[in-house]
Amino acid sequence: MSEQKAKPSYLLSVLGNKCPRCREGYIFESKNAYALKKSSYIKMPEKCPVCGQPTEIEVGFYYGTSYVSYTLTVAYSVATFIAWWVLLGFSIYDNSIFYWLGFNSISMLLLQPVFMRLSRSMWFSWFVKYDPDWKNHPVGKQERIVEEHMGNW
Repeated sequence: MSEQKAKPSYLLSVLGNKCPRCREGYIFESKNAYALKKSSYIKMPEKCPVCGQPTEIEVGFYYGTSYVSYTLTVAYSVATFIAWWVLLGFSIYDNSIFYWLGFNSISMLLLQPVFMRLSRSMWFSWFVKYDPDWKNHPVGKQERIVEEHMGNW
């Protein structure tokens, strides 16, 4: 009898910053999003340490994450606005909207490393699909990578 491993959850693998192909290896060198002194909080290895999936599919691949990060921060702002409105309320007779603006601004600044990593993880997972049999399927050569141009930007 062969043991069948359960398919890892897509949501947990994205939130855990795991490789979308094997959903086991971490796609960032540091597990801590706030390791700012090492500057490794956003640094990614060239390949997944488990399955060997290249993390940069083409030159400038992660430029699209700015749109994902923007969408995440807008969704976060809407969620905090609704939560503030329901829990504390807004009034034209006080400055409660400015208190929410201050809270939202500061919390978004503090959460920016998390948003950046999450947007990269989401973007990567949209272009690389899960392969349950990744051990038997070698990683194909990336078609848009020109080795001579790597690191020029």
